[in-house]
Amino acid sequence: MSENLEPIRYSMITEKNPREIVMLRGSGCVWKRCRFCDYHLDKSPDKEANFLLNRTQLLQVTGLYHKLEVINSGSFVDLDEDTISLIEEVCLKKDISEIHFECHWMHRKEIPAFRKRFADKGITLKLKIGVETFDSLFRESYLSKGIDTDSPAEIAQYFDEVCLLQGIPGQTVESMRQDIETGLQFFERVCVNIMVENRMPIKPDPQVIALFQKYLYPDYINNPRVDILMENTDFGVGGTANA
Repeated sequence: MSENLEPIRYSMITEKNPREIVMLRGSGCVWKRCRFCDYHLDKSPDKEANFLLNRTQLLQVTGLYHKLEVINSGSFVDLDEDTISLIEEVCLKKDISEIHFECHWMHRKEIPAFRKRFADKGITLKLKIGVETFDSLFRESYLSKGIDTDSPAEIAQYFDEVCLLQGIPGQTVESMRQDIETGLQFFERVCVNIMVENRMPIKPDPQVIALFQKYLYPDYINNPRVDILMENTDFGVGGTANA
């Protein structure tokens, strides 16, 4: 992601699990150690500026599908309180009954209170975590993800949905399939993100991506519980507004 070009921050997802999606800006990911991710650069310490930017995006929400996904470079805890309050207001005004947020494992203990906050207003909260792979040794020694458990069941105690990162060195058809199947076993939804090159050390492996496209893409593309992002802008947000 370029630091000089503003990303697209609002879109509608019309397939599989139709919903609106907004890419908001907060104080930034606290972890910031993942060796594959430069998403954390989309941040600002200026809460007022963040709120003004976020307000512009949230006012575009129509409530068409009664579902909203909120993403930001980190976790819901990195969004300012004014933004969270406006999200609640928009949900109530636009009759949105289900909302999705992201969260890093390190903030898992803050999830129950956040769920209750929305549940008290009649809104179902869905939490998504980027696990990337359930191979904990590979995940922590190579990706530096910061998840200190090797138990999918334990992760699923806190989270409803899971993101996987595929198309990177060291992965095989078997390992990628195992990750997807594990995700489907323990979580409501799985989002497969194919690695796209950025400024971080880990780069996509074209051969692994080719294997994914040949052997895995056909098996899961029509699964209603699996989203596949061949590009990180496939949900319509990210990139740059003048791209």
